[in-house]
Amino acid sequence: MTRAEAVNAEAWRRYGAHHLRRGTVLPEVARIDWGFEGAGPGIEVLGELAGRRVLDLGCGPARHAAHLVRAHGALVDAVDSSAGQYERARARYGSLPGLRLVLADAVEHLRSAEPYDVIYSVNAVPYIDPHRLVPALVAALKPGGRLCFTVLHTNSHGDGPSGEVVARPEVLRLAGGGDVTVRMWVLDPELWTALLAEHGLRVEQVDVLDTPQADNHASYRLFRVTRPVRVSSRPRTAKPPVAHAALGVGAILHGPRGLLLGRHRHGTWELPGGTVEPGESLQEAVVRELGEETGLEARPEDVRLLGTLLDDAGGVVRVTVAARVASWRGEPSDQPGERVGRWRWFALDRLPEELFVCSAQALTAWRPELPIDHAPAHYTPYDTGTGDS
Repeated sequence: MTRAEAVNAEAWRRYGAHHLRRGTVLPEVARIDWGFEGAGPGIEVLGELAGRRVLDLGCGPARHAAHLVRAHGALVDAVDSSAGQYERARARYGSLPGLRLVLADAVEHLRSAEPYDVIYSVNAVPYIDPHRLVPALVAALKPGGRLCFTVLHTNSHGDGPSGEVVARPEVLRLAGGGDVTVRMWVLDPELWTALLAEHGLRVEQVDVLDTPQADNHASYRLFRVTRPVRVSSRPRTAKPPVAHAALGVGAILHGPRGLLLGRHRHGTWELPGGTVEPGESLQEAVVRELGEETGLEARPEDVRLLGTLLDDAGGVVRVTVAARVASWRGEPSDQPGERVGRWRWFALDRLPEELFVCSAQALTAWRPELPIDHAPAHYTPYDTGTGDS
């Protein structure tokens, strides 16, 4: 739990205790009011509920949860972290079949619960750090399941949402007078959508829920979200495929000092590079080979893939991916146990004879005007949308 969430937990503890002392009794509900009473869509956004496992996240006194059980035949877990709110719900609905009341931190419950068909939350989501909450929601929602929740968009003073994932102070009013300060994540809808998409959830619709009061700027957003059913795949058999191709990378490092080439023990001049190892990306292969052969350091984000070269090497399909390394650190030097060394910088108009054929192919893919002869290769450039030098 983050520091802001701890502030909220204490605020909701005080809120629940306040209503317990007052003996607050709210009327039963016949619909879900996501933002303002009688405004906007209702329970229909949750879809079919009969016999479905449903979670009410931040249920408060559990009026909505009880209605879904009684009127729609849902099997509802109603979760709240406030002991006072839990006691209010237990006193009223503790013996209702089909309703299970849970006193727990929302994220901890989501992480340990069996997956639900439907998860909904009325205005509780903004009190939980999205970086904790969203992954837990994904884990607790069945593939094909539905998630619906409301968040504050603009408060009553007209303060709008943020484009960053940060909590801000808001005031929670208490019935009968008084208030408590909470921390809320009031985020732009596009940011909420991006956070959900990052974890595989799809936003189907966002409803605008504005207050009907002319002198009140408060506004909420109702998110209708699904977890898509993923299509599986598998290998044909348990046997690995028969190897008939070799995949390697060639790294082009060119700067004010020239082009970096090394001498192979068989006499050819070569770009840094080599075979791609299982499990690594092409960019990672470039960085690894560069370090192993020259001692230079680079990052995967420093690597721009130029394209794929295909040729025939004695009946083996040889696949070389040419790559341009934009920046690096260190000085090239011979590395123990490597077959390429004697690293030197060459001007492009003074390249050495006896270039390795794969390096030659990569260089002419990068700079077609270079006067280099080599065996032909099929070249497929990548459309990176950026220039190169």
